[in-house]
Amino acid sequence: MPPPIAPKGEPKPKCKISASRKLSLKILLLTRATEQLEAETIAREENKVQYLGENLPPLQLSGLELGEIQKLCKQLHEKIDKVDEDRYDCEAKVIKNNRDIHELNLKVRDLGGKFKKPALRKVRVSADEMLKALFGSKNKGSMDLRANLKSVKKEDIKQEKELNNEVGDWRKNVEAMSDMKGRKKMFDA
Repeated sequence: MPPPIAPKGEPKPKCKISASRKLSLKILLLTRATEQLEAETIAREENKVQYLGENLPPLQLSGLELGEIQKLCKQLHEKIDKVDEDRYDCEAKVIKNNRDIHELNLKVRDLGGKFKKPALRKVRVSADEMLKALFGSKNKGSMDLRANLKSVKKEDIKQEKELNNEVGDWRKNVEAMSDMKGRKKMFDA
């Protein structure tokens, strides 16, 4: 049977454990956790030393001839290759497990209803495609974007050409004003 829910406005019932008792329990938990962590690190170091002792016996190079040393080097290279293969296999397993964990976390989020939306990418869409996406198949005609532009009348174009003709070519003006007579005309005007 679930505990009774307090109506709105009433304070929640206080916890029966005192603050000093909570603090002492937290301290006990932390000390026990640190002890376990230390024990784990010691166990790892012991396992490492034991593994190295089994798989890597100490080398004795004194009194060996050149051929024996070369043979020993080849054996060491073979062991190194085997260890590298094992390491690669372990890394591949870890990567695969991490990928599986990530996929399962996504599934859990989907089932829980709390989904984090991914960042959206920029997509180029034409006006027709956008209208089709917004209105579906209702919009059969294509949208003419040029129809809304300001139209220019032919009279305006003729006025601009007349203004350009009045001003004329600047090189002609410079040539006309290049001698002294041209400068006199400029001052008289």
